[in-house]
Amino acid sequence: MHIEKISEIIAHFIGLFEMTTDEMRLRTNYAEGAGPGADRPALPDQDAFTAAFSSDLQLKDYDPGIIYKSGSYEIEFGPARHFGRVFEESLEKLAAIAGKDIPLPHFGDPTDIVLTDEPELTVFAGPGSAISHVLQVNVLYDDDYLDMTDGVHPLRDTSFVIERLADFSTEAEIFTPFASLHRTDTYDGALKIAEDLESYIQNSKDSGPASPSSGDATHDFSTTAPKNDTVYVNGEETTDIPVLDDFLPDRGLAKLQEEPDDSSTSVEQTDPSGNSLDVTAGANLLVNVASVINTGVIASVTAVMGNYHQIDAISQAFVYSDNDEIASTLHSSGHSADDAGTVAKNIALFEHSTFEASSHADNDAVEPTFPNSWRVSVIDGDVSFVQWIEQYHFVTDNDTMTVTTSGSEATVLTGGNTSINFSSFFGMGMQYDLVIIGGNVLDINSITQISLLYDNDWVRAEDGVDPGADIQTGNNLLWNFASIHNVGTDSPFAAMPDYMAATQKAIEDRDPNMPEGLSFDVNFQGYAGLNVLYITGNLYDMTIIKQVSILGDSDDLTQAASTILENNPDATVTIDTGSNAVVNIAEIVDYDSFGQTTYLAGQLYSDAILIQGGLVEHDTTQPQPAGDRLANEVIAFLDNDDPAGGDCADGVINAGNDYSWSSAHPADVMQAMVA
Repeated sequence: MHIEKISEIIAHFIGLFEMTTDEMRLRTNYAEGAGPGADRPALPDQDAFTAAFSSDLQLKDYDPGIIYKSGSYEIEFGPARHFGRVFEESLEKLAAIAGKDIPLPHFGDPTDIVLTDEPELTVFAGPGSAISHVLQVNVLYDDDYLDMTDGVHPLRDTSFVIERLADFSTEAEIFTPFASLHRTDTYDGALKIAEDLESYIQNSKDSGPASPSSGDATHDFSTTAPKNDTVYVNGEETTDIPVLDDFLPDRGLAKLQEEPDDSSTSVEQTDPSGNSLDVTAGANLLVNVASVINTGVIASVTAVMGNYHQIDAISQAFVYSDNDEIASTLHSSGHSADDAGTVAKNIALFEHSTFEASSHADNDAVEPTFPNSWRVSVIDGDVSFVQWIEQYHFVTDNDTMTVTTSGSEATVLTGGNTSINFSSFFGMGMQYDLVIIGGNVLDINSITQISLLYDNDWVRAEDGVDPGADIQTGNNLLWNFASIHNVGTDSPFAAMPDYMAATQKAIEDRDPNMPEGLSFDVNFQGYAGLNVLYITGNLYDMTIIKQVSILGDSDDLTQAASTILENNPDATVTIDTGSNAVVNIAEIVDYDSFGQTTYLAGQLYSDAILIQGGLVEHDTTQPQPAGDRLANEVIAFLDNDDPAGGDCADGVINAGNDYSWSSAHPADVMQAMVA
């Protein structure tokens, strides 16, 4: 043992020696040990002095270790009221200070030390709001002029098509009362929308829906109590959802080409070209697709201290005119096919289900566990989850053609336009065991769909035309499909228990102790701790989808006699001015709750409404020659109006303004072609 002490002493002092040596090496000049200079006074002889040193300390051997003994102290400052405390109480206070980790910037008056009896609840910041506004607009003017002869045929004024479509839009308003809703990001704006919807639904319950004033209504249906898991097709209840692929028309020349196979078979054609004419002036496709899946805040238990407004609304309307005129010469042909007509469908579906969490059976009989701790997040103010989607199509494909056979195979495609808007939103919120909402809840889902089609066609024949022609002027499809699926509590809302109000007060007072009632709520059985979110204001969860598709496809086609009759025997002529498809598809999946319980302290307002309507117009407007009027494009260049006027527009689509799409200019650079 003595050798170990000596070794530690040597190691200790060697380390000090090495540090001192390193410091000396870093010096540039050595100042130690310099003797007195010649010009300084001589110092007395050191040997003449005897060191007067004495010590009563006992010299002991070095023993490594730390020995600490606290010294006594006396309080000589502070108010007199502190002198009466006993020594043990002072030590307890000092121990409490050390345990609470209270910073003491200055040592001085003991009255500066403030002790709290209980710690304060630590709260965390909750998730913020999620707001998305989507505006998709497609505008296309594809009014073509084609003349395959050497004659003179006047242009046609097609402005009447837009005027009639504007009338159709006005007529559809009676079926779509919620199309005029305006975007909002505020709670007052959302509350105004909820009040308007509730007022309209209540008026429908009292007086019934309004009826259209014009047109031939295929159906006029409205209900304020739509059944869950029931499919409504044109106002009638069915069990099966129609399949879109079964009704889509054959687009002919506009059909997408199939992928070529990888075989090495030659595709060379050695047969002489046929004598045929294939004209497709329709086959336009307009598609709006919107899908919203919103979870908001994922919670197994929700407590609402205010009122709960839940509104689901679907309104669908279509208006079309397909009044065609075909020359009697062509009608008398045995090759003419019967018009397939126009198929129009409004399809709506309301669904409700309960979220089923995964679980496993526990065969061991153990004592049930309940939470004894919590973690609290707080959001001050209102929280909003808003998804607002608007999709618009405005397409005109009014073609004016004069065609003839040429003794060879000819194909003409002046339609076949495809316009698609697609929007998909998936919102995944944070997960909590309990969400407490201090204000009201607004849960609004609304889908509005409008489909308008003007497909009045004229197929004429000049003298001497071979009546052998296959003509298709109908076969159009208008398709509106809307679905609202709510996932939440299957049972009615439960009354607010007292311990939920106590929980709200504890959070506001920053009390770290979890209320006892939470520990015995059966919904929290098996939880070790609770993750709680408290929203001090209101919560509004609003999803609005609006889809409008407008198509004008009024074609005027004249078949002229061929001037090369000797090379034109038994020509095959196929004309298709219809086969248009206008499709709107919207789906909302709203996760209101992920558990079985929702506590409500206020009133519950739950309403739903379904409106479906369809009108068939038999318009008899006849086309007129364009005359000498200037084209709209020329007028735009020659206009001398003040460009700073409030009604002036550049014709550029501005996605940030809901109303600028209606003033857009055509994007088709090839408006006419003359052979």
